[in-house]
Amino acid sequence: MRIIITGSPGVGKSSAARGLGKKIKHKVLNEKAFALDRGIGKWDAEENELVIPLQAFARELNRLLAREKKVIVEGHLLCELRLPKADFVVIIGLHPELLEARLEARGYKADKVQDNVFCEGIDYCKKHVMRNYKRGKVVEVQSGKTIKETIGNIIKGLKERGAEL
Repeated sequence: MRIIITGSPGVGKSSAARGLGKKIKHKVLNEKAFALDRGIGKWDAEENELVIPLQAFARELNRLLAREKKVIVEGHLLCELRLPKADFVVIIGLHPELLEARLEARGYKADKVQDNVFCEGIDYCKKHVMRNYKRGKVVEVQSGKTIKETIGNIIKGLKERGAEL
């Protein structure tokens, strides 16, 4: 099964993807590591982030998804891509106030914190995913109090959508 996990920075995508991958024996890829490995994007020193051209990125991810049958790809940019080979797309959400506290604890700059909290508040990722995928492929979950709870919510949502785990 090919699963995309997306959501705002700080909602728990990476931890949930690693835990889910271990539980269902799927390879797990982070979008940034994948892009760097493929030489896609350039580092913006001022913003301290990798800037990834979405069309080239989507092309490479679609090639990967055509080859891999048991893979989870996670990252916040994935909500903006249409990846037809993906079997399911999981959106992890988190209350904006909790997200703000997490990002501040990680040392994010104030403007980045506010940008991400705003995006979470207006359901930016959800709106993009709903434009790019059929509703039957989309699983929405709220970040749980623990990663184990979040993974359990993802598994429940996948099963409700007909996934065979």
